[in-house]
Amino acid sequence: MDVPRRSTPLISTFLSIIFLSLHAGHSFYLPGVAPQDFDKGDPLNVKVNKLTSIKTQLPYSYYSLPYCRPDTIVDSAENLGEVLRGDRIENSAYVFKMREPQMCNIICRKTLDAKSAKEFKEKIDDEYRVNMILDNLPLVMPIRRGELDATPVYQLGYYVGLKGQYAGTEVQRHFIHNHLAFTVKFHRDQLTETSRIVGFEVKPFSVKHDFDGEWKEEKTRLSSCDPHARHLVTSSNSPQEVEDKQEIIFTYDVTFEESEVKWASRWDAYLLMSDDQIHWFSIVNSLMIVLFLSGMVAMIMLRTLYRDISRYNELETQEEAQEETGWKLVHGDVFRPPTNPDLLCVYAGTGVQCFGMMFVTMMFAVLGFLSPSNRGGLMTAMLFLWVFMGIFAGYASARLYKLFKGTEWKRIALRTAFMFPGTIAVVFFILNALIWGEKSSGAVPFGTMFALIVLWFGISVPLVFVGSYIGFRKQVIDDPVKTNKIPRQIPEQAWYMNPIFSILIGGILPFGAVFIELFFILTSIWLHQFYYIFGFLFIVLMILIVTCAEITIVLCYFQLCSEDYQWWWRSYLTSGSSALYLFLYAAFYFYTKLEITKPVSGMLYFGYMLIASYAFFVLTGTIGFYACFWFTRLIYSSVKID
Repeated sequence: MDVPRRSTPLISTFLSIIFLSLHAGHSFYLPGVAPQDFDKGDPLNVKVNKLTSIKTQLPYSYYSLPYCRPDTIVDSAENLGEVLRGDRIENSAYVFKMREPQMCNIICRKTLDAKSAKEFKEKIDDEYRVNMILDNLPLVMPIRRGELDATPVYQLGYYVGLKGQYAGTEVQRHFIHNHLAFTVKFHRDQLTETSRIVGFEVKPFSVKHDFDGEWKEEKTRLSSCDPHARHLVTSSNSPQEVEDKQEIIFTYDVTFEESEVKWASRWDAYLLMSDDQIHWFSIVNSLMIVLFLSGMVAMIMLRTLYRDISRYNELETQEEAQEETGWKLVHGDVFRPPTNPDLLCVYAGTGVQCFGMMFVTMMFAVLGFLSPSNRGGLMTAMLFLWVFMGIFAGYASARLYKLFKGTEWKRIALRTAFMFPGTIAVVFFILNALIWGEKSSGAVPFGTMFALIVLWFGISVPLVFVGSYIGFRKQVIDDPVKTNKIPRQIPEQAWYMNPIFSILIGGILPFGAVFIELFFILTSIWLHQFYYIFGFLFIVLMILIVTCAEITIVLCYFQLCSEDYQWWWRSYLTSGSSALYLFLYAAFYFYTKLEITKPVSGMLYFGYMLIASYAFFVLTGTIGFYACFWFTRLIYSSVKID
């Protein structure tokens, strides 16, 4: 029986955002994650989430496999970000009672047919994990490495099963994890005797259960797991094989363990990174190198420019004026509109929108509003911020368009509203069709798709037009020098000033500032690990902004000194070329770190990384362009030009 998929209404999404923001203003706790107190014996409802695999990257609903079902399957309310992530949170047949241990509880008995056995085997082959949630905490499997007292590493979820062989045979068999030993950690309040859940762990087993007499559902007495005879499940039990007509009995234990960890710190164990020392060293190393380079660049620029401006301002005689060389010679052409100025306006406006979204998102993340406990919060926040930043996109593109003597501001507003989001939407729809073809829960439902279109057409597009109207009504930006009617001929350039070469060189430094952090971000996304060091990420973002600005200014200065005044597009592409290195690094990461073998999964990876690289191109390109725009206006307004 297929579980009906629930679409996400737009109204509920809006109301949830408003509620979360109000809740944040009136409470100490993060949005949506206020603590819940439990008395002894209170029911604890375990929820099931998607099945995930780092080998396929295609999530599936828990009940896509023939697991034990409750009488009625109820979908939990999910925000926009959760639906886009492929989360499908539903109730389960597992029900605990607070601080009341249970042993060998039977959930159900299933007899596999050829189809269900094949489904289980495929999921075991692809190393799928089962994800569960208790009191908003994800289920983890502690893995101890090295010494016994060492802090364990937590793996999200447990594997559906495992492959192995019986002693004396070489035939690979599939075994299912049908017995789960849960551990619920709680922190008890000594005054009220209420408890708060601070940990949810599991140890899975594969056990071929036996029972005596008739099958009496949950009251059946198992000989392989009997709490009365103190016979509990261990690793030495015979495993449960997955084959056609095999009978599988699903069971679980639950123990409760008091913990000193307080509720506010319960996520610390989940966010603990196993390679934190390498991470810290890499970040600091990258920071020091980039700061050193930035200092060198700034010093060279200040000294060179100071000398140049002083020399140009001291020119008095005609002979000296004729001998002048360098960037002052092109003062009559430096502000000549570039080729295809409309497209530059659109990309500059879109970049401002990207920058605004990234900056505000990072501020919220640093303040702790987008913690992993608020599932889907990061993606939801980015979507809404992107939509509302449309007003700045329209304003920036219209202001630049008016500088280029443009008159049809509505056309620019239309292109700004549709070019970048439209390109992303086409790629996204193609990828979604591929996911839908695989019958994965990661496919975005129609209701959510409609909500995204309403956000785009109903909010973003009108805001872009409002911003464009305001920007176009503003007074035009005056150039510091007049532009000649006849364009000056550009002399032949040295090989190292070739546009393609200088553009590709310019992207190396910005990419170098972020590539170490990029490794951890890619690991978080594609290897399903938590990422929560937004403080470092914010520092890296600041370094990226400074690096993009400085490398573009330096190369723009060298370009003007060699009497090439076509800097508009080159300034955008110089820092924007770092996106090419980002995509190449993503390809390197794919072949060295991931074990993706399915063609569809590979297409999904490269499709999403193409979207990320395109957004990175627009962001870094805009930073470089506006830095160069400010720089050229500054230097040409600082010299005397007759």
